[in-house]
Amino acid sequence: MKSNLYTSLSALTLAVVMMACSATTPEDDKQSRLDKLKTEKANIDKEIKNLEAEIAKATPDSAKATNKAKAKEVAVTDLAPRSFNHYVQTQASVDAEDNVMLGAKTMGVVTAVYVNEGQQVSKGQALVQLDNSVIRQNIEAMKSQYELTVAIYNRQKNLWDQKIGTEVQYLQAKTNMENLEKQIKSLEEQSAMSRITSPISGTVDQVIAKVGENLAPGMPAVRVMNTSNLKLIANVSEAYVTTIQKGNDVLINIPELNKELKAKVSFVGRNIDQLSRTFSVEIKLPSLKDLRPNMTGVVKIIFHSESSTLVVPVNVVQDINNQKIVYVAETNGTQSVARKKVVTVDAVYDNLAQVQGLKAGDKIITFGYQGLNDGQAIKL
Repeated sequence: MKSNLYTSLSALTLAVVMMACSATTPEDDKQSRLDKLKTEKANIDKEIKNLEAEIAKATPDSAKATNKAKAKEVAVTDLAPRSFNHYVQTQASVDAEDNVMLGAKTMGVVTAVYVNEGQQVSKGQALVQLDNSVIRQNIEAMKSQYELTVAIYNRQKNLWDQKIGTEVQYLQAKTNMENLEKQIKSLEEQSAMSRITSPISGTVDQVIAKVGENLAPGMPAVRVMNTSNLKLIANVSEAYVTTIQKGNDVLINIPELNKELKAKVSFVGRNIDQLSRTFSVEIKLPSLKDLRPNMTGVVKIIFHSESSTLVVPVNVVQDINNQKIVYVAETNGTQSVARKKVVTVDAVYDNLAQVQGLKAGDKIITFGYQGLNDGQAIKL
């Protein structure tokens, strides 16, 4: 009996153990293996670190060579004070001070055009003549009548000087003569209005009037310009209305001529345009043969200059985590490392940035600065 009981208990115990073993899932096996591998890796990393430390103590020259091989190669520039200009840049167009489109002052038919395009003319020279034959005939008729009134006046004056005749006769003869003088003068002025003359000396740029054409007052007839007196007109944001002054230096680039010029601000407008929120600035241009009205140019108006300040190439200033960063090279023992410097940019001009936060003599990293970390080993 006992033997059978022990046999039954043994069989029951074996069944329970087998059931417990079969309850272990594949996921439990994976987790156990992962934990085992992590433990082994931690032990290996610790052993590697200890071995590296022992090797570094035993062979310091080899360790230095390893660090040097890992150092990032960079180029540096010594920071030194220099002059720096603050400016505003904008587009501008060339305009002529003496650029005149002329028209007739009275209505009439064109009887003569005296000039051609490209012709040099002087101030007061006749350019176009309108028909004034009727006026000229009236002037000739009045001149004949005027000669008679002058003769009558002279005779009455001689008689009056001799106390012969009446004062009324003398005064009437004088009045008639003076009235005719005024009428003739008025007709001559009307006749002059039928002639278009140049108000300036320059070059005929455009001839619109044609013989036989009927011109009305205000209609364009001839354009005359003098290109020896040119200026640039630019519109500048109202943000600079208190900083830009007459006499400020200006750098000008005319792309069509591939020329750079230096000039000064000659006029600063007082009015702010309601739509563009800009004010006008004029710059006198030197006399150049190839300059033409309506050419475009880029102007840099310098409104402030620093005689000695610190500037760096604008491309080395990195924006990281809302901070302006520049990397400089420093020596840490026998190893050169990169150091992060937070700077403030005051102005940018000609690919240079005026900064605060650096000092003269700093070695600015100008090549290889991308991706650097503070304290990272570098190779100059």
